[in-house]
Amino acid sequence: MSLTLGPLRAMRPVSLVSVLCGLVLTCSVWAFDEGIDYQRLVQPQPTETGDKVEVLEVFWYGCPHCWHLEPALARWLKTLPEGVEFRRMPATGGRWDAHARAFYVAQSMGKLEAFHRALFEAIHVQRRSVMSEDDLAAVAVEVGLDEAEFRSRYASPEVEAELQHAKEMAIRYGIDSVPTLIVDGTYRTTPGEAGGTERMFQVLDALIVEELAGRS
Repeated sequence: MSLTLGPLRAMRPVSLVSVLCGLVLTCSVWAFDEGIDYQRLVQPQPTETGDKVEVLEVFWYGCPHCWHLEPALARWLKTLPEGVEFRRMPATGGRWDAHARAFYVAQSMGKLEAFHRALFEAIHVQRRSVMSEDDLAAVAVEVGLDEAEFRSRYASPEVEAELQHAKEMAIRYGIDSVPTLIVDGTYRTTPGEAGGTERMFQVLDALIVEELAGRS
């Protein structure tokens, strides 16, 4: 693609910069192939981050790939530009529901980040079996949550509603493996599709830039 700057010389410098930045933003995603490196959802889904671009990770605590992604994900999150917000949604179904319930309980009690790290480490570092309500309550206590309150919320209508919503959204997103990343309710990618973890973050960066450009 050629770029002729002649007609732009009469513009103010800030306008020229804006135009060039716009071209960079528009072209950035061209380095990746839709349908190969990432998928466009058949129908865009609502987000929960207001005016910000939403990046959503769908994961399961028992998944070794999700566990191994954590350090790289933490580093990448520090690079996110303004106007982008990250959140997580636990995978559901069968034995995965117990972990998802615990996730929403910890979130409702204001200790999600501490519980998130502790549960991952209990399973993958300490090699503990953490599948039952008793097992999960023990992890909750370790991070300072009140056991009685944790148990009372575990099967509460509020947590049940969160669980059912997660099940519905997983279907809408077309989730068939974890970890999966969703950008702004519109695009879906995984380390496998993108060709590795680092390349997945490059795909995410490009899609984020594309979505931010659409808001400007």
